[in-house]
Amino acid sequence: MTSLQEPLGSPFGAASTADEVIAGLDLSGRNAIVTGGYSGLGLVTTKALSSAGAEVIVPARDLERAEAALAGVERVEIAPMDLIDAASVADFASAFIARRQPLHLLINSAGIMATPLRRDANGHEAQFATNHLGHFRLTCHLWPALAREGARVVAVSSRGHQIAGVDFEDIDFERRAYDKWAAYGQSKTANVLFARALDQRGEGQGVRAFSLHPGQIITDLARHLSKEEMAGFDAFDVQGMPIIDPARGMKTVEQGAATTLWCATSPLLEGMGGVYCEDCDIAGINGGETGRKGVVPWAIDDEAAERLWSVSSRWTECRF
Repeated sequence: MTSLQEPLGSPFGAASTADEVIAGLDLSGRNAIVTGGYSGLGLVTTKALSSAGAEVIVPARDLERAEAALAGVERVEIAPMDLIDAASVADFASAFIARRQPLHLLINSAGIMATPLRRDANGHEAQFATNHLGHFRLTCHLWPALAREGARVVAVSSRGHQIAGVDFEDIDFERRAYDKWAAYGQSKTANVLFARALDQRGEGQGVRAFSLHPGQIITDLARHLSKEEMAGFDAFDVQGMPIIDPARGMKTVEQGAATTLWCATSPLLEGMGGVYCEDCDIAGINGGETGRKGVVPWAIDDEAAERLWSVSSRWTECRF
């Protein structure tokens, strides 16, 4: 790696918002794709990029919902795509490539969390298939457009990567008992490793990749959790409202999207890549303490990153 996993001293922090990070930036003439760009963090990200002048394409599995959420937002186009469906991802990417336009920003924000056991058409566990393999395919198919002018690729991971590394002996829970949190943690570790390996491959063409933890934010991502599970996070006050305490990582969606936008646009990151970020800065290394700031060593291990790349390339039949 040509960059270090050490904070830069960013002027922004845990409480910074999307609007603050994007303020003063002119993204006119820039093309962006934001997966999950019609709900939660992705919606805030889409609106912020549009407000700065970018042309944004939002791939959507639920077109009606996307159209309702993005109604009135300028410079936004919605196109059909289902991340867990390989043919759907290929069709979406092919349509963009056919435009012969550069893609300046690819923000892989969509994801699922702690779902019951489900598998894709090839038998791969759904959280890994959606959160990682779907974005691997998408990035691969979009590579000609990404490499044209040196894009930034941003993988929205989570502090949940601290739950589990990638179990290369049984990624799909074929022999071990299914644990929805271990599966989620594995997929979020995969996001960090993917950004690291992609950055090494893209650096020569000016393509840089970043991963990040947005914060602990109550969004539709938690739809599969029970009331008891939600209560266990101590995320609500006595009135049942989400607790907002950025210093503890408990953020609004506007604060959560700030780190995504910082990774996508900050001049401080020019010439850098492959790092995991949080609170609008590069994160430090966490020795392995779950639920604390920083990235754990297994998620920035280059050997694991290369092993994951090899598996992903084989499983998706995608070559960069």
